[in-house]
Amino acid sequence: MKNKFRLLMLAVFALIGVSLGISNRPVKVAAQNSSHDPTWWSKYEFLRDNGSDPAFGTTSSVSVGSNVDVSNECGPQSETFITINPNKPKTLAAGSNEIFRLPMRGYYSTNGGGSWGGVDLPLPSAKSKSGFDFGSDPSLAFDTQGNVFYSYIVVYFSGVNSATGQGINGTEMAVARSTDGGKTYPSATFFSFENGTNHFNDKPMITADTNSASPFRDNLYIAWDAAAGGSIGGGVRVAASSDHGASFSVTRADDPSGPGRAIGASPSVGPNGELYVAWNDYAANAIVFNSSPDGGQSWGTPVTISLKTAPFDVGIPAESFRRALVYPSLDVDRSNGPHRGRVYCSWMDLTPANATDIFLSYSDNNGLTWSTPAHVPDQFTFKVDRFNHWMSVDPTNGDVNVAFYDTRNDTTGFRYQTDYYLAQSTDGGLTFPADTRVSTVSSNEHDCNGVFPCQGINYGNQQGDYEGLVSFNGVSFPIWTDSRRQLAPSSGCRRPYLMEEVFTASVK
Repeated sequence: MKNKFRLLMLAVFALIGVSLGISNRPVKVAAQNSSHDPTWWSKYEFLRDNGSDPAFGTTSSVSVGSNVDVSNECGPQSETFITINPNKPKTLAAGSNEIFRLPMRGYYSTNGGGSWGGVDLPLPSAKSKSGFDFGSDPSLAFDTQGNVFYSYIVVYFSGVNSATGQGINGTEMAVARSTDGGKTYPSATFFSFENGTNHFNDKPMITADTNSASPFRDNLYIAWDAAAGGSIGGGVRVAASSDHGASFSVTRADDPSGPGRAIGASPSVGPNGELYVAWNDYAANAIVFNSSPDGGQSWGTPVTISLKTAPFDVGIPAESFRRALVYPSLDVDRSNGPHRGRVYCSWMDLTPANATDIFLSYSDNNGLTWSTPAHVPDQFTFKVDRFNHWMSVDPTNGDVNVAFYDTRNDTTGFRYQTDYYLAQSTDGGLTFPADTRVSTVSSNEHDCNGVFPCQGINYGNQQGDYEGLVSFNGVSFPIWTDSRRQLAPSSGCRRPYLMEEVFTASVK
């Protein structure tokens, strides 16, 4: 979702963390903390004082030119993800955070993204009578049998004064399974509960092994950071399931004796079942990688893909209430093309011009060594910020696709206005021709001009911490949020405006 909640628990964790709305990141130590970023406590207080918006059944999307408003519902959404059924490529499933509501939101399409319906994800019971829980941080994956799995975290709250630092009962992982392409999620598996006294679960990403040659075919893998604030036992965790999400075993992919100062773990699977994961080690200020040859049972020695300039996040003009998070996106060429097996990693970092850009590196030896990082998007003589990217390697042809927010079309002169763009490489990541503008209308989430509905942007959402992308058979489906329809009325809502919406497009 667009908002991330920060934990506001410095007294309990040396990391603060996670932004509201929904992708909660373990916000770093005090020196890196951004006091303006929204918090989980902020969402708790808002829902406690105002209540949650009404429950939704199936909602219908709306076409807006060549873009589609996927969510088309009350209030703001943030942080998006999307996946495709490789056996039925007209079937897509997606998800987002909700800001004014408790559950995660799921979306589904049976016509190649032309139209969408919506559904809520299940939540468990609260941990206390005075509290409640809500979901955050969506990611999705199809297996080869047509099941779609939706992973998220559950954040438990109780009615305790935030000054004590004891408002969070804990966090746990959730994986819901749908057998009808994301139209319904009857139940979910909940696991790895953490009560917050040592660390908390944050920003999970899921992938499925869909390789016919893999001994682990249809295994599910979820990677996340269990922020520990300097204590042992947190770190980069990876959960594996060989029974279609009914149960999970959990290992640690980074140094098991290390302090666990990581954010943004991203997993992917190679053509023979090799399991890979990359993350941002913000203490070492590096993008780091590890691999497992046995379906996540054991891990090798972490390898540094690249050092970087920005350790944890970057304050950029386009985000007035939060900061752009530094995280990797990892994927593998599973096609039968010339680069089959090549592992790709992309991430955001600062440039010498003090703007943000997307960088990419690749490995042809299972992650042992990596190419020199290169800029992904177009380059300009003026400052342009790119952030909240995602990468998808097309498994049918090996094309490398990267989507991101971009401020090149800003007319304010301050890099406030954003569009969503797509970059594509057809030569194994060596070159990226001109980017494609995906969004048909620019958004300005910095200036609200005093209009009431713009206040929704200050609930921690804005652009969120990440957005999604999936590519298949020469077509890419980026998914993102913007505020172009913020003034559109939404019937049946207690706050009767759409505010920020989830958008997608089909890009050939």
